[in-house]
Amino acid sequence: MTFNVTEVLEIPIGVGDITVERLLYFVFILALGVAVAKVVSINVRRALAERLPVNERELLAKLVYYGIIVWAFVVALPQLEFDLSGLLVAGGIAGLVIGFASQSVVSNLISGLFLMFEHPIRIGDNINVADVSGSVEDIRVLSTVIKTYDGIYIRIPNEKVFTSNITNYVHNPARRFTYEIRIRYADDANAAIRIAKEVIETHPFALKNPAPSVFVDNLGDNSVNLTAYIWAPARNWWDVRTDLLWKIKVALEENGIEIPFPQRTVRFADGLEVKGRPGEKNE
Repeated sequence: MTFNVTEVLEIPIGVGDITVERLLYFVFILALGVAVAKVVSINVRRALAERLPVNERELLAKLVYYGIIVWAFVVALPQLEFDLSGLLVAGGIAGLVIGFASQSVVSNLISGLFLMFEHPIRIGDNINVADVSGSVEDIRVLSTVIKTYDGIYIRIPNEKVFTSNITNYVHNPARRFTYEIRIRYADDANAAIRIAKEVIETHPFALKNPAPSVFVDNLGDNSVNLTAYIWAPARNWWDVRTDLLWKIKVALEENGIEIPFPQRTVRFADGLEVKGRPGEKNE
């Protein structure tokens, strides 16, 4: 008795015209798709290891993995004599219905993927987007979570985040802030500038490059107005700003330089008598 491989492969398995050969082809294509999906998903994780947080990286790797498997399954189906035309028609109609119903969901999903790749914001960044200011707590598939400076959590759809103007306060490592310092006309402006610069330059978090700048900016009604430009690390700038402001005030006062109060000179017409309160002496 001779064993014929061709005849064995052509043996029907009892389901339509499906043969052993077609079934093996189906299994092979599906197995190949799973293997390719695993390799590609592993490479996606490695390639994005330093670019995306773990949750985003895993999500993208899973989307790629299952997408390849679905594609392999669709390619393998004809081996089982499966007519895809009816499925495609039904799927097309269902797709239209689902598409209209989930338009915003798909838009948020795509916007979330764009946010992951473009990186206009990262978790921990201090930002302003869609009139919301705070720290980025999480970037999810469909939405971004912002924790405001008052401790309130706000969920913003990714589509709104992606299409809005985003102000990222910490994208640049350094951030500048400005003081307006007012001194009396009787005080020495050069001394005030020197004292302010000394305080700024001795602060451990005030950057030397770009260098701070202090200068006379305006001669006001009641004061000489100095302006100070100071750079600090973007993630510490608020602490530096509040700390330096108080230290400059103290240093100026210790050197006899005071912040003036508004002053008015009042002249009375001839013969006008000013009367004080009862018991007070008129001058």
